[in-house]
Amino acid sequence: MITVLKLEYKTKQQDLILEFLKNSAQKHFTALELAEHFKTVGIGKATVYRQLEKLVDSGAVNKFFTGENAAACFEFVGNSHNENGCFHCRCELCGTLIHLHCEEIASVKEHIEKTHGFEINPFRTVFYGICSDCRNKK
Repeated sequence: MITVLKLEYKTKQQDLILEFLKNSAQKHFTALELAEHFKTVGIGKATVYRQLEKLVDSGAVNKFFTGENAAACFEFVGNSHNENGCFHCRCELCGTLIHLHCEEIASVKEHIEKTHGFEINPFRTVFYGICSDCRNKK
């Protein structure tokens, strides 16, 4: 199983959720999607929500928001937890969520902070547009 150093008390349910997220690296899930998945093995919705918050607190899982009225999303980050957050792009047509792993975004964030005195919250920052798959379908 996965070892996360900051977790004080681990449960079988927590291990199952963490293992699923680890095996689905680079994918994002809402708590409701995870609850639906784990319903088949007898893990209730409240347990999924509670364990996700513990995993977020431990640093093994990131929680971020894709819109004002949208549910939070969760993703496995393991030991690569980034305190600076993670920016995403969301397709307005199909809903695909894409990680942005590039230094240019970090430099834009830094520019906005230094030049404009505004600190961006990367856990709540999503760029909206049309993904390449949807553009190619036009």
